[in-house]
Amino acid sequence: MQDQVSLLDELRNLDAVAAAHLLATQPDTAIAELLQKMGPGRGLAVLDRFGPERRKRIAFAAGQGTSEQWQSSRTWNEGSVGRLMEPPPETFLATAEVGAVLERLRPVASVTLMTYVFVVNEQDKLIGLVTFREMVFAQPEQRLEEIMVSRPFSLRPETDVVDAMREVVRRHYPVYPVCDSEGALIGVVRGAVLFEEQAFEISAQAGVMVGVEKEERLSTAWPRSLRFRHPWLQLNLLATFITAAVVGAFQGTINQIVLLAVFLPVLSDQCNNTGSQALAVTLRGMTFGDLKAGQGLRHLLKEAWLGLLNGSLTGVFGALAMYLLARHQGNADAGMLAFITWLAMAASCGIAGMVGAGVPQVLKRAGADPATASSIFLTKATDVVSLAMFLGLAAWLVAR
Repeated sequence: MQDQVSLLDELRNLDAVAAAHLLATQPDTAIAELLQKMGPGRGLAVLDRFGPERRKRIAFAAGQGTSEQWQSSRTWNEGSVGRLMEPPPETFLATAEVGAVLERLRPVASVTLMTYVFVVNEQDKLIGLVTFREMVFAQPEQRLEEIMVSRPFSLRPETDVVDAMREVVRRHYPVYPVCDSEGALIGVVRGAVLFEEQAFEISAQAGVMVGVEKEERLSTAWPRSLRFRHPWLQLNLLATFITAAVVGAFQGTINQIVLLAVFLPVLSDQCNNTGSQALAVTLRGMTFGDLKAGQGLRHLLKEAWLGLLNGSLTGVFGALAMYLLARHQGNADAGMLAFITWLAMAASCGIAGMVGAGVPQVLKRAGADPATASSIFLTKATDVVSLAMFLGLAAWLVAR
């Protein structure tokens, strides 16, 4: 027993592939038991990493009820409520009497925590629920329809976990019924499981922004980590070459006014930070449902305006630093260089705010995770725009 507890703790710290590899030598019955203890979402993710034949044997060892639920849950997309469902509990008609229901549930209640009794009609459509505490204090001859809550809140299996969390965040129920499009009860999902899945999504978001896959954990083997991260680093390198090409196009201007090279990282870092602020707020709004349909353009314009204002204010200090340094070096165009620094920082930060708000919206419209490598796209886009604007203005207005 102690070995199984230790193994379960170890499995919870591994990614799905590593967990399946660790379980591969265990008997099917032991694997089935461990997967059930890991919870529906996590257990199903590990089960999917086994081959088809082994997966069938494990499902058979789990028993008919669990096997059927696993098979049903696998038809839903990853990240959906359907993947987190547990088998539906026993249901009753509204005309059932409390005493008969309690007697029927007595064997189940002795081994399982009962929270709600779900009430359905003849077509198995959910029409109400009764808290188990209400059942205990009701009269035995009372019917469920007399004490039930009619038209209870329910989730749909195809709903994304993030969207489901927005619906349940103010309800805090221990268990949520899951119904299909016809209203028939097909399963339940525990509130703790939803919150755990959401916590994982939020914790993974920071990594996804820079090209770290959600599955990667501290215990992930280095070859898998390399496969996860390397493609995004190659993409980042390609984007960096584009940025370098922009700077290289103005090499003659930089050779003529070496002082410009000093301010390239200043401008780049300021724009990247401005864009990252807009990106963080946008992702938070998308996660919690604050960014409603049709509000994308309004939010984008707001972030562009904020970027322009912040860039104008910080640009004053940047321009002052440029002016003092240029005067110290005896540059006759110190005033113009200061103006260019201010204008480039103000305009570039405005564009950075627009990009930060726009990248996750574009990724979502394309059907991708809004956070997927968004930081890479943001930083390189702002680098190209800000450096091209700064050096281009200098080449046009100062360099001769």
